[in-house]
Amino acid sequence: MDVFTSLNSIDLHLFIILFAVATLAGGIDAIAGGGGLLTIPALLWAGLPPLQALATNKLQASFGSFTATYTYTRQGLINPSEHCLAIALTFIGAACGAWVVQQIDSSFLAKLIPLLMMGFALYFMFAPKLGDEERHQRIGKNMFAAMAGFGIGFYDGFFGPGTGTFFVIAFVTLLGYSLPRATGGTKLLNFTSNIASLILFSLSGHILWLLGLGMGLGQIIGSYLGSKLAIKHGSRLIRPLLVIVSLLVSLRLLLQT
Repeated sequence: MDVFTSLNSIDLHLFIILFAVATLAGGIDAIAGGGGLLTIPALLWAGLPPLQALATNKLQASFGSFTATYTYTRQGLINPSEHCLAIALTFIGAACGAWVVQQIDSSFLAKLIPLLMMGFALYFMFAPKLGDEERHQRIGKNMFAAMAGFGIGFYDGFFGPGTGTFFVIAFVTLLGYSLPRATGGTKLLNFTSNIASLILFSLSGHILWLLGLGMGLGQIIGSYLGSKLAIKHGSRLIRPLLVIVSLLVSLRLLLQT
């Protein structure tokens, strides 16, 4: 169903469907991550080749992660100035990952990541008080930047599925953040890794800009509403969605292998 023959040739009905999918994905992603579970299959279904789908997805997702970051910052759940090093290392890590994935086969991760994601889902299910309130910080922010920022940023550029969950786990377990605050930090670093990957994809010429910008508008709407819901309901909403998203990412990857 190849309807996107050029930047200016987009089937209106499919565009409306993709806009709606992006809006829903933006809401889910702002709360628990995993919006790519909806948008990437939708773009592939619409007829985009895999590389174009991934590149265009990064463009539209950048609008959602920026909107969520802005909303969480305005509510005082995250202070970007406190995470300057993490932002820088996440950017570098994501850029490195996006380069490395073009050099080697990443299929082995498709077998490992589902097991990790299922483990995270069980972790949140059987640790009911985890993330309900601030806890003891285990490492300094510089070490966090090097371990989580660069490491997870590299993973996002290299492979991607479950990045939001990995960031949430890192903020909760390493910095002792509550789930709402961890979600805010996650969107900040996820936006950073999205931009790094987007720059590399833009240089390759694989982005469908008109489609990506249109879906980006849906992401802005969904991310704003999702962020407001997460802020209002806190861990009562974030925890079950994290569990669901982790299991769905696992299922999707398992079915692909």
